[in-house]
Amino acid sequence: MQDPLKGAATNRRQFLSLAGLGALSVAGGGLLAGCSDKPATGPGTTSQSDLSKILPKYIPNTAVKPDVPGVIGANGAVSDAVFLAYPSNPVKTVSAIPGKGGSYTTMTPLWGSIPPSEGNSYYDAVNKALGVTLKMQPSDGNNYGNALPALFAADKLPDWIQIPSWNTATLNFGQAVSKFADLTPYLAGDKIKDYPNLANIPSGAWQSGVWNGKLYGLPVYPGGGGIVGTYFYRRDIFEKLNINADSIKTPDDLAALGAQLTSASAGQWAFDDLFGDDASYVAQLFHFPLNWGIDSGGKLFHKYETQEIIEALNWFSKIVKAGHVHPDAIAGNNQSSKQRFWSGKVCVNADGTGAWNGEDAKSGTAANPNYRRSAFKLMSSKGTPTFEVTPGARMFGYLNGKLKEDQIKELLSVANYIAAPYGSAEWLTVNYGAEGDTYTMTNSNPTLTEKGAKLTATSFQFLVTPPTPTTVSHGFTDVAKDYGAWQADLVKYAVKPAFYAMNVTEPSQYSSIGKAVTDMIQDVKFGRKSIADYQEAVKTWKAQGGDALKAFYEDIRSKYGTGQ
Repeated sequence: MQDPLKGAATNRRQFLSLAGLGALSVAGGGLLAGCSDKPATGPGTTSQSDLSKILPKYIPNTAVKPDVPGVIGANGAVSDAVFLAYPSNPVKTVSAIPGKGGSYTTMTPLWGSIPPSEGNSYYDAVNKALGVTLKMQPSDGNNYGNALPALFAADKLPDWIQIPSWNTATLNFGQAVSKFADLTPYLAGDKIKDYPNLANIPSGAWQSGVWNGKLYGLPVYPGGGGIVGTYFYRRDIFEKLNINADSIKTPDDLAALGAQLTSASAGQWAFDDLFGDDASYVAQLFHFPLNWGIDSGGKLFHKYETQEIIEALNWFSKIVKAGHVHPDAIAGNNQSSKQRFWSGKVCVNADGTGAWNGEDAKSGTAANPNYRRSAFKLMSSKGTPTFEVTPGARMFGYLNGKLKEDQIKELLSVANYIAAPYGSAEWLTVNYGAEGDTYTMTNSNPTLTEKGAKLTATSFQFLVTPPTPTTVSHGFTDVAKDYGAWQADLVKYAVKPAFYAMNVTEPSQYSSIGKAVTDMIQDVKFGRKSIADYQEAVKTWKAQGGDALKAFYEDIRSKYGTGQ
């Protein structure tokens, strides 16, 4: 996975959308099926019976009250809580300074400008509150995965490091994880009560941090699940044309808007690219899996093999042929897709849910004062709509296994402070530093000062993070309300995909066999190649490793289940 989080900030939904993830929460109770109850023997695997003993108990923090509570949906999915302003009297969730003066090295990725480590008053303010010295050393996120293997090989790991799940394959992590501290004795089950803010993280968010029957990882940007992306429309344009977005329930309904929304002479097209990389967005419309699925007869299949993906290719290629897709999208110019949407050159696009925030509204209204983004309710080509939820956390912080017990306890107390919930006094310190220096309160919300904008970065939050709500940015209250209402409806349709939240590392020989099919999808959806060409590419994929990869997953399924 390359550059997944470029430009990521502390907003979890925006951050995760850049990673190809969504931003729902998933309650822990229904997530224990990540593995079967058969004994686990391979590196990384854990049986369900063991998992139920390992995962920390979920104890929600009720000290902070949101303006709009989260809504529980299907399969444990929960929409984000919504805060319209930061609480005027932030509560304290930690009674005393957690640290005892220890000094520790850290390493975290950062997709953006790396602030200075020395003379950084933001770092100093947070460390003072923590009672330790965490030597913050953010590393270029674009090359982060390349730097990790050498650290493991030389056994020069820092005291606290963050590792994204997409980097574990190159590390043989089922074995390499033994270099880290086993947190099970400190956090499993009721033991997490010693760390109330960590207990506020849903149990399911910890699941992918369990390896070989032991808990190693501290969740970063947890929630438990999400949607890969969704379909947005320019609400202001729809209202001007008296188009009722709620009447759009199927892909054909969406396609039918093409002629009404397209005027090439006026520089306006109905659609941007609606497919997504490797058909990731369109899968929700046509009911094929993001990767693997189980049919009604119990047979394992890959999305490339489905009739539904062919239906999706036919659907979109017809839209392209009709001239309803912006030419720059067809040319593959994805870098300017947001600008096309802001300016009204396209009226409908597909994007991650993190695109829907105050920053977007600020950019959009700068291009057009009437700008307003909204999302369609989940659509379906047949029957009830569904979407596949993704695991509760895809990044984890790990403590070095060389640390002594008292050091581990000190850092867990520090982690408990860093994981303080939104709305607390501690959250302000961790995310903004000292009031009057790196931030001020403006219109009831924290705002970075000019100095703070230069010194702060997503750093402490990449070690461990509390569940993050939807909040108001740049004064766009309606954006937070609109997103909260849309997400509350969305969670009703959540389903777990095959091999949900299971730590599965595919053999390296299969890592690139799908590229030819992905490239073919690009050509077919834009009308440059035919369905027959696609089917031939799938045959080649199967012969060059696709069938063998299916057998690999069948073996996992027979031993450990599918996590559903």
